Amino acid sequence: MEERNKTLGEFIIENQAAFQYSSGELSRIINSIRLAAKVVNYKVNKAGLVDIIGAAGAQNIQGEDQQKLDVYANEIFIQTLINREIVCGIASEENDEYITVEGNDNCHNNKYVVLMDPLDGSSNIDVNVSVGTIFSVYRRISPVGTPVTIEDFLQPGINQVAAGYVIYSTSTMLVYTTGHGVNGFTLNPAIGTFYLSHPNIQFPKNGIIYSVNEGNYVHFPQGVKDYIKYCQLEEDERPYTSRYIGSLVSDIHRNMLKGGIYLYPTSSKSPKGKLRLLYECNPMAFIVEQAGGKASDGLNRIMEIEPKELHERAPFFCGSYNMVEKAEDFMRLAKLSKY
Repeated sequence: MEERNKTLGEFIIENQAAFQYSSGELSRIINSIRLAAKVVNYKVNKAGLVDIIGAAGAQNIQGEDQQKLDVYANEIFIQTLINREIVCGIASEENDEYITVEGNDNCHNNKYVVLMDPLDGSSNIDVNVSVGTIFSVYRRISPVGTPVTIEDFLQPGINQVAAGYVIYSTSTMLVYTTGHGVNGFTLNPAIGTFYLSHPNIQFPKNGIIYSVNEGNYVHFPQGVKDYIKYCQLEEDERPYTSRYIGSLVSDIHRNMLKGGIYLYPTSSKSPKGKLRLLYECNPMAFIVEQAGGKASDGLNRIMEIEPKELHERAPFFCGSYNMVEKAEDFMRLAKLSKY
């Protein structure tokens, strides 16, 4: 069978032996995410026709206003994973605490936990701009047969066994890795099946796009200001093109295909950074690195950070390897000049 004609289900079955702990459990998790993504995609595409857009009237643990689709997507992904009884715990950006999956006695024997941002960039829904779902899978470290603990979720990104995202846009794509490269699958809405459309995605080593919210420029650290000026300088392949959607999934997806860098640094308004380490930075970093890119907090590899809390924030620099290296150089120079 030609590679591009493979369905996601066929691809999972063919590559199951490559999983570090091949038992079929991880494959079933990816299949569950596929199912939930199709349900959320259906609702996203009906936004504006049914009462699913706008604020839900509540805030999440980060103090952000929840959108109706945030709540809906969160419930769909959680219930799909719980109903299939294939994970022992779930943590979501939208929930204060992690969820211990009870189901039946066998649930405590499951080996994996899932962390997720069920609807990244949800504020864009009202204006019909791309949004996404981000997920991350870890092998539990607590004893099998017992309820999950907080330590199962507070693992560094290097312990991930799978990560991926779904982008809901002109077409809906599921992109994921299990540590053996990155592959993208596009949904054929006519028959509800994901087909392999982007095999072995690779980040270009260099790019001409930089993605950052320049409205926060005055609040950025000096190293980021210096790098942005470098991107705008007319020299060699520069000035680079500025492209910023405001949806992490969308910005990184574009840069991965075309070459570029994404930056969400610390600022005087967000001294610890804005993005969540466990739900956004780590899974996207795993994907980026598996595609030949680089991801850091501006100075250190993001996936080596030891998390201290479920909703920890971190600065995030990721994209084409050489571009991130250059940005880190500016960060180090600015740090040295302070002493």
